[in-house]
Amino acid sequence: MTTQDYINREEKYGAHNYHPIPVVLDRGEGVFLWDVEGKRYYDFLSAYSAVNQGHCHPKIVNALIEQAGKLCLTSRAFHNSCLGEYEEYITNYFGYEKVLPMNTGVEGDETALKLCRKWGYLKKGIPDGKAKIIVCQNNFHGRTITIVSISTDPDARKDYGPYTPGFVTIPYNDIPALEKELQDPDVAGFLVEPIQGEAGVFVPDEGYLKNVSQLCKKNNVLFIADEVQTGIARTGRMLACDHENVRPDILILGKALSGGVYPVSAVLADDDIMLTIKPGEHGSTYGGNPVAAKVAMAALEVVKDENLAENAEKLGKVFREELLKVDSEMIGLVRGRGLLNAVVIRPRNGKTALDVCLKMKEYGVLAKPTHGHIIRFAPPLVIDEQQLLEAVSLIARSIKDFD
Repeated sequence: MTTQDYINREEKYGAHNYHPIPVVLDRGEGVFLWDVEGKRYYDFLSAYSAVNQGHCHPKIVNALIEQAGKLCLTSRAFHNSCLGEYEEYITNYFGYEKVLPMNTGVEGDETALKLCRKWGYLKKGIPDGKAKIIVCQNNFHGRTITIVSISTDPDARKDYGPYTPGFVTIPYNDIPALEKELQDPDVAGFLVEPIQGEAGVFVPDEGYLKNVSQLCKKNNVLFIADEVQTGIARTGRMLACDHENVRPDILILGKALSGGVYPVSAVLADDDIMLTIKPGEHGSTYGGNPVAAKVAMAALEVVKDENLAENAEKLGKVFREELLKVDSEMIGLVRGRGLLNAVVIRPRNGKTALDVCLKMKEYGVLAKPTHGHIIRFAPPLVIDEQQLLEAVSLIARSIKDFD
């Protein structure tokens, strides 16, 4: 079968809810991917930061294989021999008293919202049905009905109403707007991405997260950080919140929590918040299954053992410095933190960010545009400097081809 044969089969039998770059991938190792015709590519998307540890990391894959041959799933109707070990490991790793295990990032967000409302009613004393949660414009927290209800992206939101009530939307990186809304005694929480990834890697002003944390504490409101994409060393720290030494009341993790090997997400909080949910009030058949537990522990061990946060911090600076050297009118702006970066593309001679990505594919680098004019660059954190520089030269060549 050719590349087009594979694409045609997906088009015929699959829902048309994605528009992928026209490449059919067959194998991955470290920072590289190979297509069905054997061509090698640098992966500069990392499955939206799910494979921070690199493709098919042997330690993580071996944890999967070993546990899959022993016990895969029990449901939470029973205890299993892996879950407690994982719960102890991840709570100590991130410094929280409790974890609630889920599978996908959006399930983590939904869990955090439910926790926040429970806490608001049972601990803060908000009248039943009145709890509000503040969110930000241009957020991306997933695709469920409640989550698209808080989205301001027309593509994510349109034609999915009626929408879930109970949310207040403010501009991102706007402390005065947050201060104003926090005056409402019925506000239970503030859900925010420390860096807005899908929106185009918007890094807030220095001190924003610290101000958020202080304001939430002052007003008895939960600070909820969605670190599904920014967490697990992507931005040069274990968590993006660590850049400002702030500790969210509720922390949401996913994606690279499993190194891209198996769906794992987690919500972390202390007892005062977590124990507001009682048996039967929330759950997941696959949440906390033995395979997920072993995979997540291996994935987190790799991050520390291989110093991936330090590598992301160092090479992120190199990446931005090198791209800023590229002399092209198509480059409008380069921004990011660690190895989560974006380039704003100015259309030129009718060519857009998508055209640049298609040209990059020809030269052996894979990335994808967001919002039409922005390219997000997020390679696996195991990349070394020589590989990074080679990939940057291919990216630069792709852009300059349109000058």
